[in-house]
Amino acid sequence: MLQNEVYERARLARDSRFDGQFYVGVKTTGIYCRPICPANSPKSQNVAFYPSAAAASEAGFRPCLRCRPESAPGTPAWSGTSTTVRRGLRLISSGALDEGNIEKLAERLGVTSRHLRRLFSQHLGASPLAVAHTQRLHFAKQLISETSLPMSHISTAAGYGSVRRFNDTFRKTYGKTPRDLRRSGDSVDPIGRNATLSVRLACRTPFNWQAMLDFFTHRATPGVEQVDGLVYRRTMSFDGRHGIVEVQPDARAGYLSLTLSGISTGALFDTVQRAREVFDLDAPAAEIGAALGKDSALRKMLKKQPGVRVPGAWNGFELTVRAILGQQISVKGATTIAGRIAARYGERLEIEHADAPEALHRLFPTPDRLARARFNDIGLISSRAQTIRTLARAVKDGDVDFEAIQDPDAFCENLKSIRGIGDWTAQYVAMRALKNPDAFPASDLALLKVLACPARMTPKELEARAETWRPWRAYAAMALWSSLSSSGG
Repeated sequence: MLQNEVYERARLARDSRFDGQFYVGVKTTGIYCRPICPANSPKSQNVAFYPSAAAASEAGFRPCLRCRPESAPGTPAWSGTSTTVRRGLRLISSGALDEGNIEKLAERLGVTSRHLRRLFSQHLGASPLAVAHTQRLHFAKQLISETSLPMSHISTAAGYGSVRRFNDTFRKTYGKTPRDLRRSGDSVDPIGRNATLSVRLACRTPFNWQAMLDFFTHRATPGVEQVDGLVYRRTMSFDGRHGIVEVQPDARAGYLSLTLSGISTGALFDTVQRAREVFDLDAPAAEIGAALGKDSALRKMLKKQPGVRVPGAWNGFELTVRAILGQQISVKGATTIAGRIAARYGERLEIEHADAPEALHRLFPTPDRLARARFNDIGLISSRAQTIRTLARAVKDGDVDFEAIQDPDAFCENLKSIRGIGDWTAQYVAMRALKNPDAFPASDLALLKVLACPARMTPKELEARAETWRPWRAYAAMALWSSLSSSGG
């Protein structure tokens, strides 16, 4: 009941901090809305609250065409208190239930399908299949509203098995076909109606895009990544097809604009989900700020830079190589060597029917290429070169992977079994590639320096202080690094 009272206050205030955290079912209309819906607020006795859009859908409500639930920020990957739910959401986001096999999903998570259904019901108010269905529906609706993609392409991108099933789902949910929805004028002004494709990415506020860009600016691998003004770009490869991802602030507040060039429709959903994780768009910023703000030093830093985020990684192997290069040398030095490795061993970028910026001309090399690389005359010491080759072979052979669903502690121990990779590197990779919100590189010299009072801390002392920052230690690390500008990682 207390939670419902909080939701009711947030609904009446149209508090954007709660956007995507819960949904409002309106009993008199049969629709469900975001808490920021601009329509006249219904009476309290006529509403019900749901922890997810899937839960509202399972209760018989249909999505509002005015506030467009598909445009809300996503459910945080650590929603609820269940690690299994968190990992399940990650797998569903990557298409694990596209074929509707919940038994296989449960097997990958190490639980029974019955237990998995019970956990999802407890934490999200809906079954795993309902979550997957709502996710596909919302993504398809967004593409209908914001792009000029043919309906057959949208059906493929959203994971529907056939156009017929796609059309039937929309008739059942909205009472209209997808084409009718596009013609109806219910959607916002479309974007991306050109040779490339653009979609909007909603983000939880506050969100400091400039701080995110500053982080990537110092670490952008030459030839592979570029930060130009307020725009971030990088090269990508999906199923052997090359492309470019471009992200920048959207004209609408609370959104980023994601533009894709050369990427196939089938890879669209995965690219969008990956971008959400790379830029940490679904982090519950208010909750993190309240928890970390109990520490006086962090409170001052968060006041100067609210909405701290942990930048993710487009590719776990690439990030780990970059982290190895950053051991005991400056960020600038590591970035320079990363560019040399990309130039020598990376595949040249080739995009059909699109022009790439001159600064982007390489894909980051694959594990197969670096497993055999000599790394001569690029400024890399022999021991570090051997560490990268060993890592590349381990990834190539499947002994190391970067699936976010794995136990982060077990991942770190596995990574540290490679000679030349210590706890700092393992925690840094878990923090960014696995998106573990509690990963913490306690031995980082910059972190030890920034909290020196009056003498520099030891890693053990820093770990002890960081106990009160759980489960958001990765965000604390980012706040501390940001206070030193380009320090760390």
